[in-house]
Amino acid sequence: MAPFGARAREHTGGIIDLSQGTPVDATPEFIQQELKSAANSPGYPLTIGTPELRSAMRNWATNVLGASGEFDVLPTIGSKELVAWLPTILEAKTVLYPRVAYPTYLVGSMIHQSTNIAVDIDAKSWPKSDLAWINSPSNPTGRVHSESELEAVIGYAREHNTVIASDECYINFPATGPKPISILKVAAGSNKNLLAVHSMSKRSNLAGYRAGLIAGDPDLIAEIREVRKHAGMLTPLPIQRAMTAALGDEEHVAIQAARYANRRKALSSALIAAGFQIDFSNAGLYIWCTRNEDCWNSVSWLADIGILATPGVFYGEAGAQHIRIAMTATDAQIADAAARIMKSL
Repeated sequence: MAPFGARAREHTGGIIDLSQGTPVDATPEFIQQELKSAANSPGYPLTIGTPELRSAMRNWATNVLGASGEFDVLPTIGSKELVAWLPTILEAKTVLYPRVAYPTYLVGSMIHQSTNIAVDIDAKSWPKSDLAWINSPSNPTGRVHSESELEAVIGYAREHNTVIASDECYINFPATGPKPISILKVAAGSNKNLLAVHSMSKRSNLAGYRAGLIAGDPDLIAEIREVRKHAGMLTPLPIQRAMTAALGDEEHVAIQAARYANRRKALSSALIAAGFQIDFSNAGLYIWCTRNEDCWNSVSWLADIGILATPGVFYGEAGAQHIRIAMTATDAQIADAAARIMKSL
């Protein structure tokens, strides 16, 4: 990527980096204030979370995700560390992960030296495994899994006694087509072997705080919590306070979702005019697109006009003709990127 970044920086208007999924919009002030108010934290935080945070997580899982029945919740230090360490914590010998995917699913299986197998969403074709990751909305493709696809995944979990970890970090940002749905809603209260994995990073612009949570099977979460307690995987108390505030408010999430929707619209129009076909991109923070050419050629073309995008091959060989474009840039930068694309035609 370095040569393309260097070329993009040579543009007279400077580089517009759309290769990183790092939020750029401000952390809401009321969340910042909660963090500051807990700055005097001399004691160790609770692995399980403060009573206030636990209540906020449960309410959010119920009211936003649609969780029901018996389920538990647990704060995490962002979601990435959970993705990386879950195969080790669960001692999973075989791990399934999406064929086009965020690389940490594979890395997590490698840390534990698990057998890892890339699969499509059709759970009826999956081999037996100990842990299976699904990701809806997907990073990088923005694909949203249907209720019937999730039902098949739950059926697979029941048949093989497999843990399903559903990474739903982008569920708050629907775009086009079917609205994202949590696996816990589809489970309708039968949560055995099911985990929903969530992050505050994109939802509340808290990537720098490292705040996330899991919800699901109470027996599984008890097992995970015990390991995390002894491993020192404790969410700091100021972060727990900030999470409590963030989970209690949906207005700031709606405002952020509207920002991303507007950015998506501006970029999509320009990309289509430039001959790109947009695939999936039903939700989340990314546009997954192709000109039916090697992804590096598309990256190169954009670098020539000062825009840096991510080659799809970074997410698996199946993405070799696609690029991922992030909407985590300011409104002005997105408008400039769209204008540069149109000017180049």
